[in-house]
Amino acid sequence: MVVCDVRRCSGQGGEIAEAADAVAGLPLLPLVKWAGGKRWLARRPEFRPPPFIRYVEPFFGGGALFFHLLPRASLLSDINVDLIRTYEAVRDNWQDVERELLKHAAQHTSEYYYEVRSRSEDLGARAAARFLYLNRTCWNGLYRVNRSGEFNVPIGTKTNIVTSGELKAASEALQTATLRVADFAETLSRTTAGDFVYVDPPYTVKHNRNGFLKYNERIFTWADQERLRDAVVAARARGAHVLVSNAAHDSVRELYEGVGEVIELQRASVIAGKATARGSETELLVRCY
Repeated sequence: MVVCDVRRCSGQGGEIAEAADAVAGLPLLPLVKWAGGKRWLARRPEFRPPPFIRYVEPFFGGGALFFHLLPRASLLSDINVDLIRTYEAVRDNWQDVERELLKHAAQHTSEYYYEVRSRSEDLGARAAARFLYLNRTCWNGLYRVNRSGEFNVPIGTKTNIVTSGELKAASEALQTATLRVADFAETLSRTTAGDFVYVDPPYTVKHNRNGFLKYNERIFTWADQERLRDAVVAARARGAHVLVSNAAHDSVRELYEGVGEVIELQRASVIAGKATARGSETELLVRCY
């Protein structure tokens, strides 16, 4: 088996990065904008993955670190069915996804956005193109559904819907990836020695007084945080290297006490609707290797 050196995977002269860049002619960026995305972390010196054989991410979301590392083998999962099905469609048939997305781009108006939002699509390229179109034109790239499971985010201001070569490059990057719709515990239970596992859960804290509460508390509770910590400890015991991002809160620090090295990081906040409400936020990294 081939051990993945982080210098090769991060695009500093490696075979995979060169192949993907040759396809796209531009650096690989996440296909979707996702709340809590980690493009900023990929550029930080604190992000130092060890050499690994397989990359594992149980809260895949926008996949910023995957597209930064371009690993040769990976296990990527999320509980969001539409998200994973979109990645599968891009991996397996990017041409049809691009064709459908271009149709959306040609018709984009406020009225068209709400018409597309109101309808559903079957699995496949049309469903993936709808997901990408709504993600790229909705407010702040937020993914939110109502109690009926219907996407209900209002239109945003972005109009850059298709970038030349991006879907083909993403498809190339995903060719060796295993994609699953799965709970994080199931994915973490599959980890072993040789895996580098990046864990980025919704930032719920013990007393439920954090800025992400209104988006995440219904789907990720403090009990889930405890269950996640236990799964991280078990993965580490099997020999996996695990890096966890989480909220900079005393309850989280206490939760991971003795599990790994806790590092505080400052980052820019971009999720607020008004620019004046955006500032600097502190996050935690727990490095278990």
